[in-house]
Amino acid sequence: MIDIHPDQARTLAAIIDHGSFEAAASHLLVTASAVSQRVRALEVAVGRPVLRRTRPLELTSSGQAVVRFARQLDMLSADLAEELEPGTAESGPRLILVINSDSLHTWALTGLAAVAGSVQLEILREDQDYSLELLRSGAAAAAITTTAKPAPGCSSRRLGVMRYLPVCSPNFASRWFDAGVTAETLGAAPVLSYDRKDDLQDRYLRKISRKPLHPPRHYVPAASEFGEAIRLGMGWGLLPEIEIAADLEHRRLTALAPSSHVDVPLHWQQWRHGSAALDEVAAAVQDAAHVLR
Repeated sequence: MIDIHPDQARTLAAIIDHGSFEAAASHLLVTASAVSQRVRALEVAVGRPVLRRTRPLELTSSGQAVVRFARQLDMLSADLAEELEPGTAESGPRLILVINSDSLHTWALTGLAAVAGSVQLEILREDQDYSLELLRSGAAAAAITTTAKPAPGCSSRRLGVMRYLPVCSPNFASRWFDAGVTAETLGAAPVLSYDRKDDLQDRYLRKISRKPLHPPRHYVPAASEFGEAIRLGMGWGLLPEIEIAADLEHRRLTALAPSSHVDVPLHWQQWRHGSAALDEVAAAVQDAAHVLR
């Protein structure tokens, strides 16, 4: 059985949080030599390296597991303190979550607001296809992701499906799609993407055409501004159905084609050995996700 000393695990987490052995030593109020000794002892206990001595420093897969252990230990310690001396903590435990911009913009904040009085939340924005890496590394305790299979040390539960509709402004449709929405017109009409990780529009294009299409492209990396850019006629793009019902009804936006959509399944993954606070947040997010398909 591998016996990991809590101080060693927390030291590794401090190195990652602060970027160097020296900065971790300053945070922990010990010498840099003591930090190095703890890391060496940790690697002996684990039987393999936990850090890659690169710039910046990187965790190995074993190091990621140790950092998750350190974070979970801190959460469980906070739970224990609250149980032993209820109400003595000045503020709730701090949790880091990874949530994609569209979920934040449309439905997730409702659930998070419900628990904001009992927990401190730090929300990292990341595309749902890339959020698991932050969970694996121990940087976050939970994430909304498109991956159903649990990451190492995590549990997974289905939230629902975000349906995206390809839309544009009426004037844009008149200019670019007067002859219909075809591979030819989609190859010429400007398209909007959130950032270079966003492939929703390309998924839709692949459904329309078997050959790659390379239309002119604008990048607008903010959920509210992305939708506004489409309404202003900068290009066409995919927006969450739950966001644009009123726009379609009042004809501020028009769908490119009837019944055309891209569905994105969403899952909530969190550390399997979490805390009461993390379970409370998970329940609130699950409840807020009832608006999804």
